[in-house]
Amino acid sequence: MDPDSVKSTLSNLAFGNVIAAAARDYQKELLDKEKAQASSSNDEVDLDELMDDPELEKLHSDRIAALKKEAEKRQVLQMKGHGEYKEIGEGDFLAEVTGSEKAICHFYHKEFYRCKIMDKHLKALAPKHIGTKFIKLDAENAPFFVTKLGIKTLPCVIIFRSDNV
Repeated sequence: MDPDSVKSTLSNLAFGNVIAAAARDYQKELLDKEKAQASSSNDEVDLDELMDDPELEKLHSDRIAALKKEAEKRQVLQMKGHGEYKEIGEGDFLAEVTGSEKAICHFYHKEFYRCKIMDKHLKALAPKHIGTKFIKLDAENAPFFVTKLGIKTLPCVIIFRSDNV
């Protein structure tokens, strides 16, 4: 075997691999350009047409109306005492619980450490959940409800919910 013929065969093979790789790169480049052109034609939207679109205006006005209604509901709930964590007396218990769709009542004892921990957590939750009224009731000062609700251990958190929710 002639060493020159081996060199020419190897160089021909190497040259063929380089040409094949260049062809693949060129083909890939063409595909990328086509994809870029297709995506840019989809992205080009006339903003003036969108501003005069009646469907978009209807969606916009519906969303604004929904936000206004939600804000009014939030204000009404805040006027009823939602969004804050407050202590009530035994006489106010039924009015507070039945006056809201959702209420969370914490029965506590002022000297129990775990009741203080529960207070801290409920105080943090109250502003985040405006739809629910958060109240606390001293178990020592409310023996009637402690007996009627069957409260055996403290802290005790009871959730009240109306049937139409």
